[in-house]
Amino acid sequence: MTDASRSSSSDPKVMYGEELRVRREAAGLTQLALGEAVILSPSMIAHIEAGRRKPRPEDAKRLDKALCTDGFFARFLPTLDGRRYAEHFNQAADAETRAVAICSYAVSLVPGIFQTEHYARAVFRAQYANYVPEEVDKLVVNRLARAQILRTPGGPTAWTILNENVLRAVVGGPAVMAAQLRHIAELGRSGRVFVQVIPHAAGAHATMTSMMSLMRFEDEPDAAYVEGLYTGAFVDDPAMVRAYRDAYDLAKAAGLPPEASLGMIESVAKEYDLHDLSAHP
Repeated sequence: MTDASRSSSSDPKVMYGEELRVRREAAGLTQLALGEAVILSPSMIAHIEAGRRKPRPEDAKRLDKALCTDGFFARFLPTLDGRRYAEHFNQAADAETRAVAICSYAVSLVPGIFQTEHYARAVFRAQYANYVPEEVDKLVVNRLARAQILRTPGGPTAWTILNENVLRAVVGGPAVMAAQLRHIAELGRSGRVFVQVIPHAAGAHATMTSMMSLMRFEDEPDAAYVEGLYTGAFVDDPAMVRAYRDAYDLAKAAGLPPEASLGMIESVAKEYDLHDLSAHP
């Protein structure tokens, strides 16, 4: 990853623009064709995609309509200014954008950069007794924006180890879980992410008590991030990072091989499909 991409990849306007480019290209539209559909000049579309400009609220709504993105760009718009993450996660979020490798272990929830929109929404709704829909929208789009590092050319190598609890906790309902698990499997099948599952039958293992993320960089020391309820710690002490790395290596040994892990994830996704069909005949 170049210095230029590092400096810009954490800019929310750049993330917004990159998402627009990806969605536009997926729809088979040129900048000219999209501009005509949303009443914006091709140069304005280019400026938004480059992160130099942001659309007006009415423009964002037209983008959503033209690209069939279910309100994504309108919801994302307010997050281009202001605080984006919880204070305890800010340093780790910034570090993610510079990392050349990210290794994560999840106890009960899908790691943030792999979450789908509906899964993330269910997670945030469950965290607040009296949630405000607009605030949940901001949290969701910020989380989805983090996943852009998986689309960036030259982005980090990613390895995730999931406790079987992650597959079995029904977050958002069977249909949401089926889609979430297939998303993870597709990332694994594409070679973009190495995925392992630690099944319940593996019993005790080194990382079972804590969510953890390890990050490696080109020109700075390795770091780790560990998180609990409403708290987290970014760790760059070499001795502690080595200890976390050793624990992660032990967890790898306890996990199923990647191919077997993907097979298990896809099998559980099918179980959720069947459950959803039986509930909605």
